[in-house]
Amino acid sequence: MPAKQPTHAFDPKPVLDLIANIEADLQRLKGLVEQQVEKFDPANPHNKAPDGKLTEEGVECCYRMFDEGKSRYSVAQQMKISFAAATHRFNNWRKMGGAKRRRTLLG
Repeated sequence: MPAKQPTHAFDPKPVLDLIANIEADLQRLKGLVEQQVEKFDPANPHNKAPDGKLTEEGVECCYRMFDEGKSRYSVAQQMKISFAAATHRFNNWRKMGGAKRRRTLLG
């Protein structure tokens, strides 16, 4: 009869603690990276349709720049649109209530 080998009880607690610590570190790193991402990006390619016109996201991006007090010239430069187009968006932004308007979601 072969001798019975003693069974060692495996304690999963240290492994689970290690996994929890790794997950917490990953969440912390993710938070650091996400803080550096802007709320909106004027240079985002999704702001313009293939025909060069602004998409709904692009229009909202313009409006958010106006919310921040940016000038029409600044918006035109950053969005790479004409000053006339920025003026048109500025007038629509004012008609919608300016900074008090209801924002739409981006992304």
